[in-house]
Amino acid sequence: MLTNTVAAISTAFGRAGVALIRVSGENAISVCEKVFIPKNKKALSKQTVRSAVYGDIVSETGVIDDAVATVYKAPASYTGEDVVEISCHGGILLSQSVLELIILAGADYAGPGEFTKRAFLNSKLSLTEAESVMNLIDAETEEQIKLASSHRRGVLSKRADEIYKKMLSLVSSTYAYIDYPDEDLTDVSCEELLRALEEIKGELTSLDESYKTGKAVSEGITTAIVGKPNAGKSSLLNAMLGEERAIVTDIAGTTRDVIEESVKTGRIILRLCDTAGIRKTLDAVEKIGVERAFEKLSAAELVLAVFDSSAPLENEDTELIKYIKENCKDKKVIAIINKTDLLANDDTKKILYKSFEHVFAMSAKHENKKAELFKLIESFYISGEIDYTKSAVIANKRQHTAIRKAKEFIGCALDSLYSGFTQDVAGMDIENAMSAVGELDSRSVGEDVVGDIFGRFCVGK
Repeated sequence: MLTNTVAAISTAFGRAGVALIRVSGENAISVCEKVFIPKNKKALSKQTVRSAVYGDIVSETGVIDDAVATVYKAPASYTGEDVVEISCHGGILLSQSVLELIILAGADYAGPGEFTKRAFLNSKLSLTEAESVMNLIDAETEEQIKLASSHRRGVLSKRADEIYKKMLSLVSSTYAYIDYPDEDLTDVSCEELLRALEEIKGELTSLDESYKTGKAVSEGITTAIVGKPNAGKSSLLNAMLGEERAIVTDIAGTTRDVIEESVKTGRIILRLCDTAGIRKTLDAVEKIGVERAFEKLSAAELVLAVFDSSAPLENEDTELIKYIKENCKDKKVIAIINKTDLLANDDTKKILYKSFEHVFAMSAKHENKKAELFKLIESFYISGEIDYTKSAVIANKRQHTAIRKAKEFIGCALDSLYSGFTQDVAGMDIENAMSAVGELDSRSVGEDVVGDIFGRFCVGK
């Protein structure tokens, strides 16, 4: 439990109409009483809780600003502690001066995410709810806001808690029967336990599979644009971005390094990597670019392989097709038949349609069919409309890892029972699954994980 009182500017740095300084801790009210004098002459500690009071901010030299202070008494505050929020005028120097007065009055500087961390430690927020606060702040799309708001309202937390309680009930019943076989205690037969575990496994599988959508929405999809020189990769990048980000010329090998940009495709974000043309070369710089192209191809979740539909496939094309078939089985791949504004080579099109599951024909130069391409990509990760008020969706790797671990332990419990072992053996795996689900929302998460999560927050939140 944190016992010191901390303060920070919670509004964005810069000139603004208003700046808010947040103070939290057991001495928050007494600290602020040293620098804020209400116009009604009633001390902050005597003010009506959760009401705004107008007054002056004072230093040793006199009044420096007029402001509004709002007092929250523990536990009825964001952090669960006594909190005072002072809203003053939003000058850079002025807001910093007010913060300095509060520090001199006895508060410490708050670290990144410290207020939300205190809310978590004081059980005002679960871990997924706390993570959602930063996701709301960082949101770039409406879909990200919907997903983060869902977590903020506890949709995922409640779903995880339901699964946790089901496993707890199974473990309790199983061990009670084993420890006290002669007592009239409710026992769970092997068949009943199998059915219950299969149901739990299905629920965990549903959460596990939701990460495909959650990651696409919250983090974006790493996307590699690859192909031989002059296939139209940079034109495709520019078309998707809607601006001339990459240089486009008729000279082969114009792009020699990786160009990285992000683009919103409706409900998801693509983290695009335009790579150097893949070919054998003696040019030292271009060779490095080709190596980096293969690195990005290897790391990508989505591959846009670009081919010139107006020309016969060359050796570089066929080698790329072979490489993708052998090394990209775990990725989504779209073969882009580019330059459809030119006379088509029918053999090229036939080979590509035969070689790839997903083929998309367009003219990147003229940006035609861009919306259709985005729609196709989105369909890989989001199926239909999502009701975020009801559907629990995993949004980050930490959450996904916890669910995968729980699913694996439930699988082990099922294997034990199907192999003829007794319920107590399965019970140990169920307990491990409970611990894994607990990691999702704070029941058994380590201090290092908590520190890493809140260390990504901005100061003041």
